[in-house]
Amino acid sequence: MLTVDFDRLGAPAGSRILDIGCGSGRHTAAAVALPAAIAVGIDTCHADLKSAEERLDLHHRWGATAGGSWSFASADALQIPFRDGVFDVVICSEVLEHVPDHREAVREAVRVLRPGGCLVVSVPRFWPEKICWWLSRAYADTEGGHIRIYKAKDLIELLTSNGMKTTAKHYAHSLHAPYWWLKCLVGPDRDDSTVVRLYHRFLTWDMVKKKRPVRFLERLLNPLMGKSLVIYLKKMHRGQRLKEKG
Repeated sequence: MLTVDFDRLGAPAGSRILDIGCGSGRHTAAAVALPAAIAVGIDTCHADLKSAEERLDLHHRWGATAGGSWSFASADALQIPFRDGVFDVVICSEVLEHVPDHREAVREAVRVLRPGGCLVVSVPRFWPEKICWWLSRAYADTEGGHIRIYKAKDLIELLTSNGMKTTAKHYAHSLHAPYWWLKCLVGPDRDDSTVVRLYHRFLTWDMVKKKRPVRFLERLLNPLMGKSLVIYLKKMHRGQRLKEKG
């Protein structure tokens, strides 16, 4: 299940792509599918990094890596272990809402991106997330969970204040919003709810089968109730930044 629309990245062949907070590697795998891409995933969870390695090995055996290469590293979003401007694309999907110092995380993401490169950031959308917090205090208080909710204008202001220019935005995963509302309603830690189990089974079926009517329905509902906000930005050159300030 991808949150990022890779067609919007404008990544040429041979692009160097960083996936911050890569988790089990879903976006790293999609990056490696681009022609001759060099993809790097970083995360602080060793179990997730192991799962990501296994995912990419499987994709390679399937021939789905398009001649690209990949690597993973245990690293913090606040101290990315790469030099300035080394990546053509930086992906930061569903990460900032977990990070106490989100301003430093954004600065680091921008630092390692080359001028003219693409940064894509996704976070939970304000109102679907607000419903989750309203329905369940436990959802908001989960260790390692979401510590803030972003309004689109506030997130865009944070990103553009670091030398980025917004190029596009959209919403994703509208069919996932009701699932989380149901989980929060019955209790996020409960696994004995028949309704929640059935809805999860439906989402899993959808991810595997990708039936056109269901995909069409989700695209139709995304602007209204998409659970994730996805923003695409371009790193301005120094001259462009000075002009914007002037």
